[in-house]
Amino acid sequence: MRSAHEPPLSQLSRRIRPALISYFLRRVRDPNEAEDLAHEVFIRLAETPIDSLRSTDAYVFQIAANLLRDRARRNKVREDYAHSVEAATEPPAEALDPARIVAGRRSLSSLVARLRELSDRTREMFVLYRIENVNKRDIAGAYDVSVSTVEKEIAKATAYLMLCREDGE
Repeated sequence: MRSAHEPPLSQLSRRIRPALISYFLRRVRDPNEAEDLAHEVFIRLAETPIDSLRSTDAYVFQIAANLLRDRARRNKVREDYAHSVEAATEPPAEALDPARIVAGRRSLSSLVARLRELSDRTREMFVLYRIENVNKRDIAGAYDVSVSTVEKEIAKATAYLMLCREDGE
């Protein structure tokens, strides 16, 4: 039951709030945010002399549409800022420098050549462990040797490769 002394804003709120909430829910899909947006509409309406409006419903939904546009712009600014911060914290992507590519290929060729100088078993155990990420126990089982033997073979290969690197070969 409406009171004759009920303020126009309260009357308008009671009449139009369900439609306004529905309008926002179709667009934001979050009941809490829809409620916040509807509340914001009525805050803005409180600053407006409602009696002087020709079509209060149209005015209310124009405010609602403007709030959605403002929200979209704010979200875009936040998203752009987050992307710029993310981009600023990432190390810059280095250009594909032909000299670096050639140096990398030479280094890889040198490593392959040094690996070929090792015995077959030492090389295979080293490659399985360091490159294929096979655990030492599985390597030991495949070669029917102890884990200690696998560790020694890997250490021998590592020491040889480090020595070759230090010598600049």
